[in-house]
Amino acid sequence: MAEQPKYNPPDPILLTLFANRFMSVAEAMGRSLQQTAISTNIKERLDFSCALFAPDGDLVANAPFIPIHLGSMSFAVKYQMQLHGKTLKPGDVFMTNSPRAGGSHLPDITIISPVFDAKAEKVIFFTASRGHHADIGGILPGSMPPTSTTIFEEGAHILSFKIVNDGVFDHDGLVDYMVTKPAQYPGSSGCRNLRDVESDLKAQIAANHKGIQLIQQIVDDYGLETVQEYMYHIRANAESSVRNLLRDVAKRAGTNVLEAVDYLDDGSPIHLRVDINEKDGSATLDFEGTGCEIRGNLNSPISVVHSAVIYCMRAMLDMDIPLNAGCLVPITVKIPEGSLLSPSKTAAVCGGNVLTSQRIVDVVLKAFHACAASQGCTNNLTFGAGGKDKDGNNITGWGYYETIAGGSGAGPGWHGTSGVHTHITNTRIGDVEILERRYPVIVHQFGIREGSGGKGKWRGGDGVVRELEFLEPIQVSILSERRTRQPYGMEGGEPGALGRNTWVKQPRKSDGDMPEDPDAPLKPRKINIGGKATVFMGKGDRLLIETPGAGAWGEPEDEDGTHGHGCGHEHIRAWAPRGSLAEREAAQAAF
Repeated sequence: MAEQPKYNPPDPILLTLFANRFMSVAEAMGRSLQQTAISTNIKERLDFSCALFAPDGDLVANAPFIPIHLGSMSFAVKYQMQLHGKTLKPGDVFMTNSPRAGGSHLPDITIISPVFDAKAEKVIFFTASRGHHADIGGILPGSMPPTSTTIFEEGAHILSFKIVNDGVFDHDGLVDYMVTKPAQYPGSSGCRNLRDVESDLKAQIAANHKGIQLIQQIVDDYGLETVQEYMYHIRANAESSVRNLLRDVAKRAGTNVLEAVDYLDDGSPIHLRVDINEKDGSATLDFEGTGCEIRGNLNSPISVVHSAVIYCMRAMLDMDIPLNAGCLVPITVKIPEGSLLSPSKTAAVCGGNVLTSQRIVDVVLKAFHACAASQGCTNNLTFGAGGKDKDGNNITGWGYYETIAGGSGAGPGWHGTSGVHTHITNTRIGDVEILERRYPVIVHQFGIREGSGGKGKWRGGDGVVRELEFLEPIQVSILSERRTRQPYGMEGGEPGALGRNTWVKQPRKSDGDMPEDPDAPLKPRKINIGGKATVFMGKGDRLLIETPGAGAWGEPEDEDGTHGHGCGHEHIRAWAPRGSLAEREAAQAAF
């Protein structure tokens, strides 16, 4: 963070007031985006984030949106500043999604708008919004191909595009970036439904403008100097809180060195060593020992690693403060070059943002001994139609994307929750009624997967069961983890159950699997398709997704209510679970 001027100690009432005013700006931006977007992804699933950034690009405040967005958006703002900082003017809006430019994965498109002072002479803030767009091109509908091996197969790749120049929207440029350029790569298509994507991007631009208006109103009320002073105090307050947390962890653990390792389903390790300096309350998080880049899409951009770390720091704080850049000031993150957490610029990354990030969180929380593992997956389901036909022509189509809930991990003093999105996601799932009305599917099952959570003194949350039948031939893809390695329990608690993806295939003459006896009843086959697969499913085929349960905390009690032996970890703090969708809804209701 840039060097700050010296300020007087903050007034605690004004500090709280400004923290909430800044958060209310982000919340109002989110409300605007949700109301004006048209896609299921943004309007119903709430797969978007809005935030406010300082002139140096540091995160100032946000509403409780998607943690994996919020920690990495600062990288995107700073990248655009480096490219265009000297030429910025009112009415400019930038669009980006590249992991090299602070992006998470390509479907997450970030819209960035500078906020100028009253004289339009200097930038005083930035507003930014990031939304997941259901199709941006690539080799498969939904733009989350489980089989991608390079970033060029995952859709439109935009380093920097001035989508609004001096107040004028550049439609032709958008078509070039979203349709023409992605289709140049072998096997890839351009955006299959540009109309919806363009509409949602305009909603993001409008949300940013709403934030600009509200920030300028705060400046009018209090003056720019006071507003920027308390912007600094809010970040300093977060920094101080994290420093105290780190000192407390070292004291309770009796050591200033913490270590943990966990593995992706392919065996790639994610290793973490935490060295805490108790004197100044700082820490170094070193991922040395993590596996090399993967020939697949579980590579994670460094911005996503920082997002996972800042989320964990904020989640372990038992204080009501905005998640902001101050949380990372005491933290030094070391990532080995060439590892799956710092891959090459052409590496595929669509799964790293949604799956590897969950494993990073698992490893950080394991090192801090905070709680057992949650489902460690987002169970990414995509299906759709359109794209390049056999003659190479781009056919307008559509794509659908959803993430599916699972169990959350138990901790010292609480049971895990069943059927929730965990950690870095915080999205909703598509409503059954909306899904069945808009798309050619029937939802046969959607409920809790009983008994999938780990058993222990504090039980892990159960996963869910979701079964969909497709009413027409369609390309279906699933991108998931925790299919071979169970979510860990802690302190003797049992692990959660593995997830499973099953294709219930109807027999067809064209597939050669009809029974030899023409009078025999037709029976569907059950085929385990693994954690990462794309399948062309026929009419009447079903996909049964059973998501992972979560780990338990503490040994299961015997029938007489006793345990095998004592916990032996009295120094461990009972962390309060935070960041739920319920908190978000409560904040919205009070807005």
